[in-house]
Amino acid sequence: QVQLVESGGGLVQPGGSLRLSCAASGRILSINRRGWYRQAPGKEREWVATITWNGITNYVDSVKGRFTISRDNAKSTVYLQMNSLKPEDTAVYSCYADSTAAGRVWGQGTPVTVSS
Repeated sequence: QVQLVESGGGLVQPGGSLRLSCAASGRILSINRRGWYRQAPGKEREWVATITWNGITNYVDSVKGRFTISRDNAKSTVYLQMNSLKPEDTAVYSCYADSTAAGRVWGQGTPVTVSS
């Protein structure tokens, strides 16, 4: 199967930056797409960004130009670099992987709080 472990969340002031990491283990070669969702308090889960096996990226409009999704294949890790953070970016961020062997697999979630 596939396992995902996230890290990098925390408290940051508005305008600041954070980088989230999502490390994969297990049947890594079965993964064809990875990305991030977030869920703010009292709101539905929202898709944030995706990176495909061939490096194509997509973002929700609200984070375009501020967030960047990238990957390090040698480390089987996907990153979400978040710049110019706003209070409305406050949420629990969860990474996911779409695997031909295991379907969609989720990380445990990491909280991000943007507040002064």
